[in-house]
Amino acid sequence: MSDTQLTVTLSGGDADDARAVVRALEGTFGAPDQSPSDERATVRVATFTGGGREKAPRADAGRLSAPVTVTVQGTPEAVRRASDTLTRAFTARDEGAASGDQEQERQLLLEP
Repeated sequence: MSDTQLTVTLSGGDADDARAVVRALEGTFGAPDQSPSDERATVRVATFTGGGREKAPRADAGRLSAPVTVTVQGTPEAVRRASDTLTRAFTARDEGAASGDQEQERQLLLEP
């Protein structure tokens, strides 16, 4: 698993909210390999496995219309970078973390 492999699971909000979260992460991880697209879904997933070109976080991610629960899973470095990016882009509350041997998971509640 590369340092930039990251899976993002989003629940709550709508498709536009999911796209806003993904846009915020693109500044750190590049374009996602998989993006949330189903307008009717209640849980959306995005994956990032790109080159991990470190760029400035996107300030134009947008506002959320409703609270969104985001779970980021990947290497400890990728999870740290994603958490830092999301807490800079949105009002965020840490909802907990779990660690394994080579992977970490963190859950954040992003608020409008």
